[in-house]
Amino acid sequence: MSVTRFLAGFAVGAALGAVAGILLAPKSGEETREMLGDMASDIAKKTDARVKDIQKKADDIVSDVQERSEEIMSKLQSMLKKEEEGAEA
Repeated sequence: MSVTRFLAGFAVGAALGAVAGILLAPKSGEETREMLGDMASDIAKKTDARVKDIQKKADDIVSDVQERSEEIMSKLQSMLKKEEEGAEA
């Protein structure tokens, strides 16, 4: 969760800095609006790509943890079964 918050804060900070730079630059209103629109579109695309990348990594981690936990449960059940068979004999 802290990585997500960091990335969100970083993206917001970068966007605010870029907007401030554009607004303070000596250009016409039309040029400024066009630059802001292009920048907003670029930031949205980059953010979407980052979110999808993070989501894929998280899904991979969850899948890996599930596989390992299933292996552990299987081994534990096998050990318990052997223990029960040994106790009955």
